[in-house]
Amino acid sequence: MAISILILLAAAAVIYVACELFVNGVEWIGHRFDVGQKATGTILAAFGTALPESVVTFVAVAFGVGAAQKQIGVGAALGGPLVLATVAYAVVGWTLFGARRPLRTSTAAADFKALSRDQAWFLVIFVFKLGLGLIAFAIKPWLGIAFLLAYGVYVWQEARGEQGEAEGELEPLKFAPKAEHPPTVLAVIQTLVALVMIFFASKVFVGQIDVLGHSLGLPSQLLALLLSPVATELPETLNAIIWVRQGKIRLALANISGAMMIQATIPSAFGMFFTSWMLDPALIVAGVVTLLAIVVLFIGFRSGRMSRAWLSSMAALYLVFAGVVAFFRLG
Repeated sequence: MAISILILLAAAAVIYVACELFVNGVEWIGHRFDVGQKATGTILAAFGTALPESVVTFVAVAFGVGAAQKQIGVGAALGGPLVLATVAYAVVGWTLFGARRPLRTSTAAADFKALSRDQAWFLVIFVFKLGLGLIAFAIKPWLGIAFLLAYGVYVWQEARGEQGEAEGELEPLKFAPKAEHPPTVLAVIQTLVALVMIFFASKVFVGQIDVLGHSLGLPSQLLALLLSPVATELPETLNAIIWVRQGKIRLALANISGAMMIQATIPSAFGMFFTSWMLDPALIVAGVVTLLAIVVLFIGFRSGRMSRAWLSSMAALYLVFAGVVAFFRLG
């Protein structure tokens, strides 16, 4: 167990370093292609960090052997948004307590209202997604196309939205620290290298979570539902921490928001295509808690009065979910 813990910590350190490279590279790509900061977070950064989880979900539902492996893929499609809506936003709140940046400004209020639109998008899609998991009918697989189209419309809307005033300074590209105007291709290479590092280090991290879970006697399904999503969403969470420390709160929140939209659509589409998409009791609980978290976030962002304490309190909902699942042995 001690070796597993050391490997776990080493993998987490590699993920953090890779995230430093990633956020720096993706900001330069957004700058070079004149993409606004919010769109950089919701589209470019979110797509990059959510890609590994989407691939894992696709492999599980498309090539998994037996119903159990396919169900793990379905669980990932529900567990990811739950962790992002609760744990990831709470980490941002905790980090903000040490950032000493004002949140009650007119600029912050405008950013929060823009983010509330993302929560509204997610809420509509997630209600539809959860409802489909409660009933069985013949044409359900075809509805996966609707989820892909919904994400396409979301990307189109984000790309053409108002950019707003940029937060903070653009730090030198890590791969060219002395270049005032580094080549775009170098920024792309740095971002891709970071993604490869994140992907493989995340696989090691998740693998060691699995090893530790079995050492502690946790059932595989319970492990996949409670701990694995926390591990797979680690890159988005670390990205948010890095951006908050740099004073780029809009980017931090937008990255989580955009990752949630990907998790609500693309993995769900894969699940529709390759499984019956029928949710067991544990996944229904996960879905209900996620909906509750989104409503709470929507109210906070829409009012323009989101606070550190409000964001931090989102972790309580994940603890509620874990408590219900463990108490009723739903995993």
